[in-house]
Amino acid sequence: MPKGYISIGSNIDRDKNILASLQALEHHFGKLTISSIYESEPVGFTGDTFYNLVVGFNSELGVKEVAKQLRQIELDNGRTRDSQKFSARTLDLDLILYDDLIINDGRLQIPRDEIERYAFVLEPLAEIAPTLKHPISHLSYAELWEKFDKTNLKQKRVTPAWTH
Repeated sequence: MPKGYISIGSNIDRDKNILASLQALEHHFGKLTISSIYESEPVGFTGDTFYNLVVGFNSELGVKEVAKQLRQIELDNGRTRDSQKFSARTLDLDLILYDDLIINDGRLQIPRDEIERYAFVLEPLAEIAPTLKHPISHLSYAELWEKFDKTNLKQKRVTPAWTH
């Protein structure tokens, strides 16, 4: 069964939206592997801090059907279709990996380049899939995180009250 990984982020009603997204993802995909939650500063704009995490799941669905399901969960949680790339958001669900697929067809990019560009994607991914190898670089996510430039790292693990 294909294994996928989703990057989750929110900086508007983040406790409510992250919890709602986890419940919706579990409803659609079953048991999830859930990373720690990281609080991080916005990238590319000024705003409230984000909660970010990565979840792993198994699914028999095709990659485009999974992506479509994620868009619907975003919409169900107040995300609008016209929201800009670097802006505050209720919920951002990005399918970052799906098995070892390599796809770049405009809207769907797998693996997402954010994996290697942003600590808020790479650190939680390396936490739950340290030995998994990137389908292009063939480096493990633990190796990629070890090599990542942490000079101006602006994120930390947090434990929101609802996780207890």
